Amino acid sequence: MTDGKACKVCNFTRQTSYGVVAPSLDELKKKGREFLGFSPSDSVMVVLENDGTIVEDQAYFLCLPPNTKFMLLQDRETWAPARKIDGGTAWMARDSMMLEADTIDAPGTAAPWWNLAQQLKQDLTGIVLMSEADLQSLVDAPCSELAFALGFQETKAEDFQQTLQRVLDRKEEERQSKELLQLYLKTVEKEDKQQEEESQPSQEGAGDVDLPDGMEVDSASGFMSRTLMVLKGKTSPETRLSTEDLQMVVTKGLETMQQVLGWNTARTSALLQACEAQLATRLQQIQTMQSISNTQLDDSRESNAASTEEAAEAPAQGSS
Repeated sequence: MTDGKACKVCNFTRQTSYGVVAPSLDELKKKGREFLGFSPSDSVMVVLENDGTIVEDQAYFLCLPPNTKFMLLQDRETWAPARKIDGGTAWMARDSMMLEADTIDAPGTAAPWWNLAQQLKQDLTGIVLMSEADLQSLVDAPCSELAFALGFQETKAEDFQQTLQRVLDRKEEERQSKELLQLYLKTVEKEDKQQEEESQPSQEGAGDVDLPDGMEVDSASGFMSRTLMVLKGKTSPETRLSTEDLQMVVTKGLETMQQVLGWNTARTSALLQACEAQLATRLQQIQTMQSISNTQLDDSRESNAASTEEAAEAPAQGSS
């Protein structure tokens, strides 16, 4: 038997610590039970106090330097990093780490992400119900502590945080795209209103002559008086008419419009062609905007579904 190794032993709360000399791992367990007040028949697990590494091999035990501090854990106890809490209440936080049916109760002073991590440890699919603020708190959590809370290896926890960050980045990109689309739609709406305002007949210089208000409907043609004034008195009237008026002009046809306007065939035909072209352009614009809006909505839905699936599957892929 080799000479004894000077060691330190403590329980999982770190409240009690003793110095012992043990030549072997079994002897360390035996003396540790005795000094810490455990029953000789109790099953204990030896871990390094500073990082929780499990010590099961005699050769590894002998390789450790003198005065290494070990923690002896009984059933339903688990290693946890030492937490510095002001007021001498650190033992209260460590006491709350007692396992109950393989679950860990977070310390009362734990950060919000700790409770979220405990929820995910029980059911990882719960991540799809978490808000962006919850996801951000998990991303900002210390990687080593998050790994411990989730029961992951640290590299796996790091991959998990990177996946969550990608999800948040994608959501932000979608939000910016929606804002850009809304801004574009407002701009188009503003331009349409400006065109309608320009199409209204100017009343400057009218003097004392009473002009129609433009909203009266001509019984013979079915057009509003304002529309007839635009058709007869404006250059490029097709650009000043509403889409509804353009549709009405095209529907009336050549002969009817000749009678309404009192023009010859060539002039009336040119007007109809211009109105048809303008109407086709506007319809194309409407279809384009609808397509953009529908595509944006579909992409957003697919992206949300893919993001949540990616976040939920990342830990499973890391362990394979």
